[in-house]
Amino acid sequence: MAEPEMDGTASTAVTTSLVRDQAARNGSDQAAIGGERLADGVLAHVRSLLPDFTGALQRVAEQVLADPAAASRATIVELAERSGTSPATITRFCRAVGFDGYADLRLGIAAETGRARSAGWTVDIGREIQPNDPLERVLGQIMAADTRAMHDTATLLDLGEVERAAVAIAAAPRVNIFGASGSALVGEEMQFSLHRIGIPVWAWTDVHNGLASAALSRPGDVALSISHSGETGETIELLAEASSRGATTIALTSFPRSPLAELADIVLLTATQATTFRPDALSARHPQLVVLDLLYVAVAQRTHERSHAAFQRTAQAVHGHKAAKDS
Repeated sequence: MAEPEMDGTASTAVTTSLVRDQAARNGSDQAAIGGERLADGVLAHVRSLLPDFTGALQRVAEQVLADPAAASRATIVELAERSGTSPATITRFCRAVGFDGYADLRLGIAAETGRARSAGWTVDIGREIQPNDPLERVLGQIMAADTRAMHDTATLLDLGEVERAAVAIAAAPRVNIFGASGSALVGEEMQFSLHRIGIPVWAWTDVHNGLASAALSRPGDVALSISHSGETGETIELLAEASSRGATTIALTSFPRSPLAELADIVLLTATQATTFRPDALSARHPQLVVLDLLYVAVAQRTHERSHAAFQRTAQAVHGHKAAKDS
């Protein structure tokens, strides 16, 4: 028997809010969300919205993500039964993720799963790694998961937002990067890259030092916060402090409606594909690095002469410390 659902008015309000907020973030209307870009990344889009769904809509999302191939073959009645909801809820779910109806959702999922199969991305994804698994199989699973995560990230990423972030960083008198735990490591990688091309950048992992630096921010400065969940309290606090001082704020996260994303001026989205021993927070590292590499190159393009000169000077400075080659 289907579990009780929210009433139609409340559910419609949730659906409308989700679609409206996401459309505003992408600078497009609801119809644009249901276009080619969404059709290329249905599952990543659903996964990014999962924390915002509750009750019946959440059950539908979880069912779709648990077995996308089956969802693409199921009728609306069958999917409703499997998720313990109703056909009306399935229709509301379709609209919440940007499709006009269930037929469009099924086609989008079928096309995506078909591409994944032909590219080999589905090999072992979702399968638990066993203690006696040979390393060849483990490697295949990790490669498949990371390949899928990279593809989904490329689909979710708004290149217009990357452009805005690059322009802001290239012109910034000061750039602060904030992150905790694994996100701090990713932030330090970005700090290293930008530093080599002459960008005045600091990466902060200590909250007190980070708050002190954020408090000294001025208009024109940039603050970049990294958090897979977008819910890390310290990272949100640091970005909020920099924002209150007039800095342009950038969030790198996997969830477009997270507190961190809602706070930021610019949002860069990543996707993840968890595997055994590599939950979402850990599997997010590679997609995060790819997005930041793209941002770094975009900054270098916009500061080409300065970046080229900086590379030459830094290379010359460390050249004497490299091991001498044989004659």
